[in-house]
Amino acid sequence: MSATSTGERLAAELASLRADHAAASKDSALGATLARLRGWQSRRLRATYADLARSPRYADAIVFFESDLYGPGNASRRDADLERIVPIATRMLPAGMLEVVADATELNACSSRLDRALAAALPATPAFDVADYCRAYRATDDLAARRRQIELIGVVGRSIDHYGRKRAVRETLHLMRRPARVAGFGVLQDFLERGLASFAKMHGAEEFLATVDAREKAILEAIVAGDDAPFADPGWPA
Repeated sequence: MSATSTGERLAAELASLRADHAAASKDSALGATLARLRGWQSRRLRATYADLARSPRYADAIVFFESDLYGPGNASRRDADLERIVPIATRMLPAGMLEVVADATELNACSSRLDRALAAALPATPAFDVADYCRAYRATDDLAARRRQIELIGVVGRSIDHYGRKRAVRETLHLMRRPARVAGFGVLQDFLERGLASFAKMHGAEEFLATVDAREKAILEAIVAGDDAPFADPGWPA
């Protein structure tokens, strides 16, 4: 795929994210529900991957996964910064690196759309439990998007692992650090550096990505089959 078409795909996904951020900003009830949902899902992820988070080999990748690929925070500022510099990034970033950013943005946009659908299907209460979540998950009835969400985790992870093994890529990124900030795409530079550094510590991401893929698919299939307790309820902070 050419840099131009990848840049266009990146811009389209960022526009989708901008619309989602605007909707949550205008509707305080929706924004609050999304914040609760994403916090709850973040706790679920921490519990599902607690064993990997305790491993020196995988701990940084888990942090990157939550902070940069799927986390509870408000990413509207980050996404606005990315949208602003898409034309510059399309010209300056190597094609492979731009593809990684486009795939990661698609993952974020896919997750955002699914979260909005879940928020609309959840009970109108301040809290919900795992059974409520599973029923809302089934009610949204978007299995193709759920499968794509899991697929994209692997796509992004394998790309970061691939480029992280290339010394020339790491050296190029290092040399780009100051020019990137001067050019205004430090947010992209930081994302790529965090990703490459966290995956480099694994010395091969195959086992990590296979574990994530297997666990997420098992949860998806269990919920679709009607299971209302496919994982321990992460509960709510006291």
